[in-house]
Amino acid sequence: MRENILIVDDERNMRNLIKIHLFRENFQIDEACSGKEALKMANQKTYDLMILDIMLPDIDGWEVCTAIRQTKQIPIMMLTARIDVEDRVHGLNLGADDYLIKPFAPEELIARVYALLRRKRVEQEASSHMALHFKDLAINSESREIMVQEVQVELTPKEFDILFLVASQSKRVFTREIILDNIWRPSEFRDLRAVDTHVKNIREKLRKSGLSYNPIKTVWGVGYKFNSPKDQA
Repeated sequence: MRENILIVDDERNMRNLIKIHLFRENFQIDEACSGKEALKMANQKTYDLMILDIMLPDIDGWEVCTAIRQTKQIPIMMLTARIDVEDRVHGLNLGADDYLIKPFAPEELIARVYALLRRKRVEQEASSHMALHFKDLAINSESREIMVQEVQVELTPKEFDILFLVASQSKRVFTREIILDNIWRPSEFRDLRAVDTHVKNIREKLRKSGLSYNPIKTVWGVGYKFNSPKDQA
């Protein structure tokens, strides 16, 4: 089955350039020239990947990424001509999965697209039947669902991966570097602060969903570990 990719960029020449190279790889391509159009299309059709420019004429790519992450786990590759580290950290913290700076080599674009799609397939297949259950909390790696008191909680892909990683090895303490090595790809921008931000978001989302305990414990001077309800008894 051909993967569906949505290209979101207000520059027609850039969309055409990306489309030409993706067509050669036999991907199914849709295009959007604005943030609002992208959100509408993403709500009407299932995509395997979104290539999202930051600078859009109505709402920017960051807003689009934030809106998508509220309901969908689609991999998002953000495009930008900006090289500021803060911008990249901001995008990754919002839930982007990768960052590509313009201008870019077509070979790098294709390699990153395949890496994102491959990672998505691996995540769906690896530990596909493994489900973790704790007090009021269930983590299903096959469906990538988080349930608190039988109500689903939406996490971004990296938030899910971090929670599943620490919960599946609940006795282990993970340094920020180990978390980056396990979840971030070598081609991705890596920043220790991003790990802290994702952990903070996980805690806040699960707290708001009614979880009575903090699921990720800070081990001061080291990193993080799963905070099992048994450890709190």
